[in-house]
Amino acid sequence: MNYLSAEQSLQHIKSHERVFIHGGCATPHLLVNALTARSGELENVEITHLHTEGEAPYARPEYANSFHVNAFFIGKNVRPFVNELNVQYIPMFLSEIPLFLRSGKFPIDTALVQVSPPDMHGYCSLGISVDIARAACDKAKHIIALVNPNMPRSLGDSQIHQSAFFAAVHTNEPLAEMASAPLSDIEIEIGKHIAALVEDGATLQMGIGGIPNAALQFLTNHKNLGIHTEMFSDGILPLVEKGIINGLTKRSHPGKIVSSFAMGTRKLYDFIHDNPMVAMLDVAYVNDTTVIRKNPKLTAINSAIEIDLSGQVCADSIGTEIFSGVGGQMDFIRGAALSEGGKAIIALPSTTSKGLPKLVPTLKTGAGVVTTRAHVHFVVTEYGSVDLYGKNIAQRAKALIALAHPDHRAALEKEAYSLYGRCW
Repeated sequence: MNYLSAEQSLQHIKSHERVFIHGGCATPHLLVNALTARSGELENVEITHLHTEGEAPYARPEYANSFHVNAFFIGKNVRPFVNELNVQYIPMFLSEIPLFLRSGKFPIDTALVQVSPPDMHGYCSLGISVDIARAACDKAKHIIALVNPNMPRSLGDSQIHQSAFFAAVHTNEPLAEMASAPLSDIEIEIGKHIAALVEDGATLQMGIGGIPNAALQFLTNHKNLGIHTEMFSDGILPLVEKGIINGLTKRSHPGKIVSSFAMGTRKLYDFIHDNPMVAMLDVAYVNDTTVIRKNPKLTAINSAIEIDLSGQVCADSIGTEIFSGVGGQMDFIRGAALSEGGKAIIALPSTTSKGLPKLVPTLKTGAGVVTTRAHVHFVVTEYGSVDLYGKNIAQRAKALIALAHPDHRAALEKEAYSLYGRCW
């Protein structure tokens, strides 16, 4: 493979084109920085991606004439600039984004990706981030690859032949890593309540962070768990090592960990490398409700920013301020609900870090409803769990108030009476 410098590889990008950036811990920063360095030569280049790790210099206001961002997910690196002139959010279920890219309605001129070195047959791997990158590479007019020996060679839908690259750049920089933070007392309590809902033989979907990790650490007495999830992190590794996560009861991809992207430490990346137990697949498939529901006891663990007393779940904004994205929550909430013996769980602390309630009478003005009141099932806080499925509005309000922080329950009771007085 002939390698160019990052600067040479990007010279074909022109003003008014659309550029896709590989996401998560696979973000190709050498290429991103080289593209940003061309800001004086470019106008109105559209940049699109999911969550990306590290700096996103192209999103800064000083580059507004050169670049604008149309993101499918808002991470902390672009969050300060969202809804500014040059940073916008596209709400879309994660499962549908690859279909959207493949439809031709959102053509990509150049895809910037980070891959493993080619094998003896010339195939590289998208490694830890297949998600929507598979579709972006399939449809992009040009692919520029940052080839990095630190990228694990994952199996599944991640293979891409070196002949597909318009240009290739070599690097040996470490991949971005996300180490787990120490668990808080609240996260531990929530994890215990979640673990109590997980049955032997369940297939799990979970994200990253304290609550999923807390739940996983309380599953050490469980048996024959499986994984079918849009993403995973280091938290599953102890259960894999103990043989608790083995996928034996899965009907779809039995014995395999099915995912779309991974974010964690080098230990996780080494586990993924060339491991036939791990199938990294296109997120249009992984998050397809008809695929998710095939596995019995599919237990989906998701989070929220706030939940109102009728069960509406806001997970992507704080009022009108976009905080993250729709992601795959609804894909898995619905898939779990339709799974035989499945459980759809929304887990969150009862209060914010500032002590404000997360269980509220009504959502903030402008808040986005990611999971509707008709879709919500289990809700978990540090004070326990409730199943809202089949409950009327008044019953839901009473159940959720019992999960609120004790300091807020009286006020919630009063608000609930004013909202639902006749049936309260």
